Parts: sequence; C-alpha cells; structure tokens
Amino acid sequence: MRFRFTAALMGLLLLSGCQSTGVGRTRRELKQTMDSGSNACRQNPAYCTRVVGEETVLPMSIRASAQAGASVAGALKVMDEAARARGREIMETCASEASWEVNKQLFAGQTPTAEQCRQVVGTDAAGNPITRAMQLGQMKHEAAMRCVQARLSVERPGGFSLKPRYRYDPKTKALELISPEAEQALILSGRTVKLRGTLVPDVVIHVGNPLKVQEVFDFKFPCPISNNPSWRRYPEGPPHEGKNQGEVYRAAFGDNVSLVAPGWGVH
Repeated sequence: MRFRFTAALMGLLLLSGCQSTGVGRTRRELKQTMDSGSNACRQNPAYCTRVVGEETVLPMSIRASAQAGASVAGALKVMDEAARARGREIMETCASEASWEVNKQLFAGQTPTAEQCRQVVGTDAAGNPITRAMQLGQMKHEAAMRCVQARLSVERPGGFSLKPRYRYDPKTKALELISPEAEQALILSGRTVKLRGTLVPDVVIHVGNPLKVQEVFDFKFPCPISNNPSWRRYPEGPPHEGKNQGEVYRAAFGDNVSLVAPGWGVH
C-alpha cells in the first residue's frame, strides 16, 4: 500500500510538472510513439539496438522514453518487501500477457509446437537463418517492454529503465552507463565493436539513477514453452567468455537479478 501511495503521489507531482512545461504526454500518445518506433525499427535497422550476441531488438524510442525518467528527483530510495513483490508481480504479468498477445496474433491463441519453433522464417543481414523461435522471442520482448513501460510509468515514475546499456569491466569492477545517444552514434558510424560485451538487461529498477541499481529483470520466452528458460551464454572472446548472462549480471549489479518467463514466473 505504501508503494502504491508513494507512486501515486509522485505521479501527481510529475503530471503537474509536465503540464507546466508543456512536455506531458498521454498514455495513448506514448503507445503511438512506441508503435512508431517498432515500425521505424523494421524500416531502418539503424534506429534499432542490436549487437552481436544479443537475443532481441528494441526500438530506440522505447528505451529513451524509459530512461528519460531517470532524471526525476525523489524516486524511492528503499524498496520494502511489498514493493519488491509488486515489481515481481508486474514482471510476471507482463511476461504472460506478452506471450499470450503474440500467440493470439500468430497462432490463434495456441502455443507453438516444437516443429513450428524450429521453422526457418527468414535470414538476417549476414545470411544466417531466423527461426520462428527467434522471431517470437523478439516480438514477445517488444510486447513485454510495452507492458512494463505502461505499468511502471504509473507505479514507479523515474525509478526504472528499459534496456539500458552498461559497460562492465570484470577486472576493475567498474560499471559505466552508455547513453542512448552515444550508443546510436556508435551504431550509425558502424563502430558496434565498441559495444561488444556490454550488458543490456531488459528492466532495471533503480533510485532515479540507473547506476544505483536495486533490481534487474530479464525476460525469456522459450519456444516451445516446455523448454526451461535459461540465461544466454556469451560467445568466445573477452570480456565474458565462458560465462552466462546471469553470472555477469550478478557480478555487475549484485544479487537482485532475476529471470522472468511465462509459465515459470520470476526466479
């Protein structure tokens, strides 16, 4: 209850500020922006965030709108158990809703079979096959991000980021936030090698500063759904060779790192 009350109060303060500066946006306008971002992503890959080894693509507009809230002062400093439980509930709900939404769109609400998951539906820019499982994973990630954006914008304004990108040095333990502008500049200039090995968790809960992390969530959408969700393993080469996402995320962000999957919950 304390979490809802605090979030509601902050929401009213933010709304007043937006009205006074003329930069407030309705939820419908935000959804239209994100939908437009998805379309732009399909039309021009330069506007998407994707690096070798990543499992999904997310329009820059979604990440930028979520990270913009990080400058809001007065974000919650401490997460009590009720707040943590509510955050996990939101993640679990968004995973289930995203999976259902995409399955309804492509499979009339049925879950795809193992054979359907293995089906090749296209190729990427390098000529590598894109399977139905990969396609569904991308679509469900985008749906989950829209769901989280809508809910946390109300319940925790300024206290979360979607798909923030970090550079983590396992030797020095230094953690650096890479801004969307810096990231896009590297992508547009073809210098994506400088983004190799960076960390891009799906959802980061923080105190108003993405470097002061409280919880990290990463969505997984196994196909078929009977497969166990698991952390992706990093490819050969520094800086994370031989490790999986979960191990590296915990080293960089602490122990409050969770994997989220429909039917499996948060763990």
